[in-house]
Amino acid sequence: MEYRMVIMYVEIGCFVTSLCGWILVCSTLPTEYWTFSEVSSLVLTTANYYSNLWRDCISDTTGVSDCKDYPSMLALPVHMHALRALAVSAVITGFFGSVLTLVGMKCTKIGGTEITNARVTFSGGITYLVSGFCGMITYSWWANRVITQFVDPNFKSHKFELGAAVFIGWGGSILLLSGGTVLTYFSGKEGLPKSLSKGPRRPASYAAVRTRQTYMRPPSSRVTLVPPLYYSDGRSQTTRGAGRTTPIENRDTFV
Repeated sequence: MEYRMVIMYVEIGCFVTSLCGWILVCSTLPTEYWTFSEVSSLVLTTANYYSNLWRDCISDTTGVSDCKDYPSMLALPVHMHALRALAVSAVITGFFGSVLTLVGMKCTKIGGTEITNARVTFSGGITYLVSGFCGMITYSWWANRVITQFVDPNFKSHKFELGAAVFIGWGGSILLLSGGTVLTYFSGKEGLPKSLSKGPRRPASYAAVRTRQTYMRPPSSRVTLVPPLYYSDGRSQTTRGAGRTTPIENRDTFV
């Protein structure tokens, strides 16, 4: 199997993995089961309390449930605003990561050259990583606060436990991080420029191309004999002509 085909299948697998993770993260936002608590009474009724980033809900064994949004956005603590911003950022960056990866994949043939597609795919992988980190920070921060309040003996308010949405968000964030990491690695090897060699490189001005104008014959070491010279008194002298070709000392001077 060719290397290009292998990379194409890897891109498809990473795209499907990251897309599933993004869908899982999106599904946790409207879900109320971020925290859960059950309160039993002496009579045969049980009240269930559950909440998320946007509202508090309560239900009982009779099937009656009621939800109430937080009354004031400005009255919320700072960590709630930060968690909301991180959750929304995870959804937005995951969407753009899916678009970039879909455009840059080899099987779609939407982009331009192979290097351009690889760079677009690399950008999609980085965006997936940002989405996964935002989601992981969101659910871990939420879980840390819930667990800290639950194990604190001085916390007298109503205590909650972790709901199903937190575990689903963790799973989706792990899928985003896994798919984005593999996608970034393989697309970066192809799209990013290779590192420069460790050895010294000659400046560009020293590069010469052998054309008809710049090609020179190598210097010759042969000596050319010139016919003897005859003087008026009958003497003759054999002289050596300047048959030796003088080499060019500097190629740049000639060019």
